[in-house]
Amino acid sequence: MSNTLTYKNYIGTVNFSEEDGVFFGKVIGITDSISFEGDSVDSLVEDFHNAVDEYLEFCAENNKEPQQQYKGSFNVRISPDLHRQASLMAQAQHISLNNLIEQSVKSYVNGVAK
Repeated sequence: MSNTLTYKNYIGTVNFSEEDGVFFGKVIGITDSISFEGDSVDSLVEDFHNAVDEYLEFCAENNKEPQQQYKGSFNVRISPDLHRQASLMAQAQHISLNNLIEQSVKSYVNGVAK
C-alpha cells in the first residue's frame, strides 16, 4: 500500500479527511504549489493527473521551466573528520566518494523502508 501517486515524474501525497469525506493531496518535492482532491480514488487520481497537466500547460504558456523534483545531485555538509573517514574508505574500496555516499544512502533508505 502506498500513500503517494506518480504521474509524469511528479509525486503526490494521498490523504483523507473523514470530516469532509474527501481524499486530497499535493505534489511534493517542488516549491510550486500543486494540490488536488476527489471524493473517490478514481476522482483523486483524475484530479492529480489534471493538476499536473495544468501546471505543465501553465509553465509552457508563461515560458517558465517546470520544476523537476530531483536532479540527482545535492550538496551535503558533514564534519571534516567524517569527510576524511569516508574519503579514506572510498579509496580503500577503489570507488569514488560519490559512489560510497550513494551506496550508503541507498542502504540506509532501503533499511528504513523495511
